[in-house]
Amino acid sequence: MALSEKHKMLTGELYLASDPELQADSAATMAWLARYNAKLGLSQAERNQVLGERLAAVGKGVVVRSPFHCDYGFNISLGDGVFINFNCVILDVVAVSIGDKTQIGPGVQILTADHPRDAGERESGLEFGRPVSIGRNVWIGAGALILPGVTVGDDALIGAGSVVTRDVPAGAKVAGNPARVLD
Repeated sequence: MALSEKHKMLTGELYLASDPELQADSAATMAWLARYNAKLGLSQAERNQVLGERLAAVGKGVVVRSPFHCDYGFNISLGDGVFINFNCVILDVVAVSIGDKTQIGPGVQILTADHPRDAGERESGLEFGRPVSIGRNVWIGAGALILPGVTVGDDALIGAGSVVTRDVPAGAKVAGNPARVLD
């Protein structure tokens, strides 16, 4: 029996995003995002209830400011006390985990979606994902980009506007493009 494109996507294999099941999941997420982003007048508890309808996990005391954008939502896990500021984008074709007490500045992008380096494979429409894991008590400054496959250790700090292409050790401070550990 052939594996579904969704199964391939979730396991980090090459898959076709144009697959009807994935397109239906994407459409459902877009409808959910429109509803979530329109709920500014609700209490945080009510907004978190809506987050819980789509995200894999929503811890206690989470704040996600609108507008918020994601691919599917069901691959995103947020720990207790996570704060995500305005205009965050999470491309979650595979797992994105964000640990307790992590703070994410406005305009941050967390990207798991990736594309083949071979031009022929890329032209065929195939893509794949690499999970992103962000530890607890991390601070990610405004406009930072976290690229596919990156792990950020607990208590790390990522400077505003940084492009994080490699794993960040626990407790490290990184900044720049590409982000480098600061002395």
